[in-house]
Amino acid sequence: MSNKYDKLKLENQLCFPLYAASKEIVRHYKPFLDKLDMTYTQYIAMMVLWEHKKLTVKELGEYLYLDSGTLTPLLKTMEKKGWIERNRSKEDERVLNVTITKQGEALREQALSVPEQMAGCVHLKQEEIAQLYQLLYKILDNL
Repeated sequence: MSNKYDKLKLENQLCFPLYAASKEIVRHYKPFLDKLDMTYTQYIAMMVLWEHKKLTVKELGEYLYLDSGTLTPLLKTMEKKGWIERNRSKEDERVLNVTITKQGEALREQALSVPEQMAGCVHLKQEEIAQLYQLLYKILDNL
């Protein structure tokens, strides 16, 4: 028989396996990203910039589900490493643009092996990966 406190058991929380799986996946990325002198958050930011080349901080935050308070120190570090440039918009100085540099673009080639290396860590069939991806984005879209 269940009691009113069952809903507070860790085993009954959807958030916990999502949190734990995310944390463990990021931990498995670390050795591959260490070779690139890159954190996971820098890696996902670079993936967006490799695709779009130039974005505002706001647009980058929307892609990554990150706020400007999280992005600002991240982007400062990436700029110091020479991967990006940050410049105020000429049309509206409140807008900060982020542009990938040649050095940042060159990292793309080095990062090509990371997804393949990570695929060996996540033991799911391709259709399971597709289903999980769809469900996770469904959750994100509903939050």
